[in-house]
Amino acid sequence: MLTVADVSEELARQKIGGNKQAKAIRFDIHDEKLRVEEISKSDIVISMLPAHLHLPVAEECVRQKKNLVTASYVSKEMQDLDEAAQQQGVLLLNECGLDPGIDHMSAMKIIGEIKKSGGEIVSFKSYTGGLVAPESNDNPWGYKFSWNPRNVILAGQGTAKYIEGNQYRYIPYNRLFTQVDRIQVVGLAAFDGYANRDSLAYRKIYGLENIPTMLRGTLRQEGFCKAWNVFVQLGLTDDSYVIEDSEHLSYRQLIDAFLPADDKGKTMERLARFMHEQLNSEVMQKISWTGILDDQQIGLKQATPAQILQHLLEQKWKLKETDKDLVVMQHQFEFRISNFEFRKINSTLVVKGENSKDTAMAKTVGLPLALVTKLILNGDIKLKGVHLPVHQEIFEPVLNELKNFGIIFTEK
Repeated sequence: MLTVADVSEELARQKIGGNKQAKAIRFDIHDEKLRVEEISKSDIVISMLPAHLHLPVAEECVRQKKNLVTASYVSKEMQDLDEAAQQQGVLLLNECGLDPGIDHMSAMKIIGEIKKSGGEIVSFKSYTGGLVAPESNDNPWGYKFSWNPRNVILAGQGTAKYIEGNQYRYIPYNRLFTQVDRIQVVGLAAFDGYANRDSLAYRKIYGLENIPTMLRGTLRQEGFCKAWNVFVQLGLTDDSYVIEDSEHLSYRQLIDAFLPADDKGKTMERLARFMHEQLNSEVMQKISWTGILDDQQIGLKQATPAQILQHLLEQKWKLKETDKDLVVMQHQFEFRISNFEFRKINSTLVVKGENSKDTAMAKTVGLPLALVTKLILNGDIKLKGVHLPVHQEIFEPVLNELKNFGIIFTEK
């Protein structure tokens, strides 16, 4: 019996859709008594909570000797549970969604094959994007939300770290969307690829400690990053403070408040000058299309700039009922078989959703979680402690079964 828990029991019921092998319950992660009780009833726990809420679940799972699976990045606090989890004989398996998740599994498969053939990997770049299918692309940004909008608004904050040609590279957030690669995927348009988080940490995880070039990145429609950089430079992705009287401001007044006070004129003209853009450029057309320059009232109380931007874009980038999303992932390997013979492999995944509910994003995040859970319950995974799905006993059976659901990589 699968127990689906949500803060709203009605939403949980909707998720199980009348399936008799599942039951719906109301669950509040902050209710310690309820958390302890429900975990005690479980054989295994799958946490789809926001990443910062996994920790109390993980701590209780360790205490009660229950295995845990998540789709989130391993935090320092989660990693700190490794020794206790091993002592309790518990597996805390993280990063089992799409990115992170399928990216690790598919990369490790090819890395193993190259090493087995005697090859030395000299460059590994990996990009993933949750996008919109071409037939559902009806806005100038070429983008609609298919996953947590808040994460999209805040994406890339911090400093991206990677290595290229044996040189460490660091891109601070204020420059992240100005330094993009052009990624071509056969059968699709070209994409922007920007560096994602800390690529350096995965050298050890992937067994590529001495690799000269390694970069993990995110894909967006070509031209997206240049326009998104306007919001970054204005400060509209900042979630650290509240805008005074945000409820009664219009979007245009908000933008005026962020522009230099000594520059007079219409808001759009001032913004174009601030960004060194022509008034009729593609970038300015994208910005204008969002409605961020309109006199519409914001209507959000005590909102941060990032919350205001998210509120607006949730209305503009919403998937229509019949819209299809698109997941694209590409690994780019360069390796040396001998001192003189270099080869390249591009491994590409393209998955299209069916509609706004049965999305490619839901499929590629949910199925890996389900499959690793099944492996754990069947006793096929013997690992204990905090782990990622980079072990052959995990990625080999998962990748094989994902093929049955149309999640298949093509190599060239």
